[in-house]
Amino acid sequence: MFTGIIEGKGKVLRIERRGEARRLTIEFPSHLTDVQLGDSISINGVCLTIVEKKDQASKFDLSEETIKRSGLGELKEGDPVNLERALGLNGRLGGHFVTGHIDGIGVITEKIKERDFVNLRVRVPENVSKYVVSKGAVAIDGISLTVNECRGNEILLTLIPYTLEKTTLMDQRVGDHVNLEADILGKYVEQLISHKSAKPKGLDRSFLEEHGFLKGDGGSDG
Repeated sequence: MFTGIIEGKGKVLRIERRGEARRLTIEFPSHLTDVQLGDSISINGVCLTIVEKKDQASKFDLSEETIKRSGLGELKEGDPVNLERALGLNGRLGGHFVTGHIDGIGVITEKIKERDFVNLRVRVPENVSKYVVSKGAVAIDGISLTVNECRGNEILLTLIPYTLEKTTLMDQRVGDHVNLEADILGKYVEQLISHKSAKPKGLDRSFLEEHGFLKGDGGSDG
């Protein structure tokens, strides 16, 4: 489990192709070199395991499934990546619950600098957008971000200077792909609804009214 609070940026040193799979060698910043063999690390939002380690370089295996479902297959040697170690039992949850399992790949459709901030627009696939709400949380390349607004299949976000400095989003351009993970709480709600219904269905108005989230029409209020 992760929080979406990036601890540092690494650099891809080497990419080895192994059939349809790959092995990444990533250089870690000096303050993150205490990681150990077998540790789980979020790399651009994808949970991977350290399989080899030497000095500041750690190696990770990418399965065919990981390459298919995330943007890690597009990485090139020299590219920066976002890094976060798994949340410890005594750690603080500064962002939101992030599992490291990617739901889909988004596309940056607009990036506008406004003083020290950047306004970002990202197109998201339908299987992700149904879980995203205005002022809710979403992980983009492993970064916990708040959604300003949802417009159809696009979401609008504002990047603060700290996020731009500490993550790879400063380097991302319009047209670039990003890894998306929706807030897991929405998925749990959907699963609960499916089990409570005789016929599985998604979140609807009747369920929200029944459980007090919305006020029903109920005729005239007088």
